Amino acid sequence: MSNINNQMLEIAFNNQDLFMELDEKDGEKVSGGYEVFTINNETQYDINYFVDGKLTKPKFAKPGSSSVWTAYDGGIIEFDTDGRNDYKQWKKYDLSDGGVYAFRDNKSTPGNPYDIELYKIS
Repeated sequence: MSNINNQMLEIAFNNQDLFMELDEKDGEKVSGGYEVFTINNETQYDINYFVDGKLTKPKFAKPGSSSVWTAYDGGIIEFDTDGRNDYKQWKKYDLSDGGVYAFRDNKSTPGNPYDIELYKIS
């Protein structure tokens, strides 16, 4: 058995161009890793959103709600950036780096008091 191990090491050493370094994100994909993040709703609106394609439960949409997510499929969040019920404008973010995020009023869009954004807060 050690002869096979030695042969494998020799092949690896002689063919280093076949191997590449993996960064942390790549390593998580290979190992089946996951990301954990928290979403807070700091607006006055119910915000229904999707995490990795799945619609969240209504209790997580409520103003003042907070939820912790474990994402196994990429950590993609999709949400409506407009607080009005009859107007939809979807936005996507990759939250695969984990952390704490908050839905807040977007004050950088003058003239639209219904604009919502997702901010990383820690």
